[in-house]
Amino acid sequence: MRVERFGPDVTAAEIRALTPSPRDVEGEVRAIIDEVRSGGDVAVRRLTERFDHAELGPEELIVFPTETEAALGTLEPAVLAGLRTAKANIRAVARAQLTAPVRVELEQGHTVEVQEVPVRRAAVYVPGGRAPYPSTVLMGVLTAHAAAVEQVAVCAPPGPEGRAHPTILAACALCGVSEVYRMGGAQAIAALAYGTESVKPVDVIVGPGNRYVTEAKRQVAGVVGIDGLAGPSELVVMATAGADPELVALDLLAQAEHGPDTLLVAISPEPELLEAVAGAAGEADAAAEALAVVEARDARAAVALADELAPEHLQLMGDEAESLAGRVRSAGALFVGRDAGTAFGDYVAGSNHVLPTGGAARFASGLSPATFRRRMARISLPAGAAARLAPAGAAIARAEGFPVHGESMERRA
Repeated sequence: MRVERFGPDVTAAEIRALTPSPRDVEGEVRAIIDEVRSGGDVAVRRLTERFDHAELGPEELIVFPTETEAALGTLEPAVLAGLRTAKANIRAVARAQLTAPVRVELEQGHTVEVQEVPVRRAAVYVPGGRAPYPSTVLMGVLTAHAAAVEQVAVCAPPGPEGRAHPTILAACALCGVSEVYRMGGAQAIAALAYGTESVKPVDVIVGPGNRYVTEAKRQVAGVVGIDGLAGPSELVVMATAGADPELVALDLLAQAEHGPDTLLVAISPEPELLEAVAGAAGEADAAAEALAVVEARDARAAVALADELAPEHLQLMGDEAESLAGRVRSAGALFVGRDAGTAFGDYVAGSNHVLPTGGAARFASGLSPATFRRRMARISLPAGAAARLAPAGAAIARAEGFPVHGESMERRA
């Protein structure tokens, strides 16, 4: 892995420039979505054969519950135990985020209650590629269940033999999912957004994927809700004196497993620490192309740069980790202290691993029950409240050129 060294005046833009810009696939994805909208199941199966090299029969987009239940028996005991631990922790953290309705009584005598209402149907996209990702099934499905979504579907690309990976199916069975589809890529996003003969459309689509999946989610946003636009994975480690350079390097190398365009950054005011990290990481055979090593003026400047980067994952390590944590404002997930490695968050800590990337942590949040819920106001005007509100409302309405709005209020006074 290439190590790029930077001084204290480096900007977030310069660091992000180390990762290659994604290839523009907007036109290709638009064609795929149009093909699925007009062709339904036949188009999805044709595109699955083209992109996933899997030939599916007319009834094979759907994975039936008997197949998901049978997949539980294929797991190694340690994997099944690990998934059960992750399930318990993810569900507990998700349920703890639910809030009660807010009810406000106003001086004119009326009430406004803001309720959180779950969507009826949601889908979790589980990426394929080099390996199955049962953890993504748990992160998406359990969070949707905690939000009280009535129906949750899962889709994942099939392997060349046309079968969904048994580990994915086992995770679906463990989470009680009965609606599973063998499809992936932009065609899966289009099918979930618009529906086909076999696929029922959903209200919200969540889950990470490649650039085709991300572009498809961007194009169907507005037809359905989405969790965000996922890009390459990111880890920034901000280390002060007392941090173990070998652990810092190990965490960066672990994140590098996500692929060559992973953004990896080590920031520290300690030059010797940075050199040790660079030496350990640079000598390793890592999938990621580059590691940015940044010498900061001091710990506060290091946190400020990390905030400017607004990474998917931010780790604080070293003697000042706890005292600096309160200064962080922009990260998808913050890991504090020696033993809080990002890998725990990817699997079993209970926090969600579907997180904003590309600097979106400045304004976006990770997957949570709120992703599957919308706020709806309920307004109640008991006797007398309309009379007290109408003069103010009617005056504003007429000033805006809507006299009938004013009359509507005044007739109730």
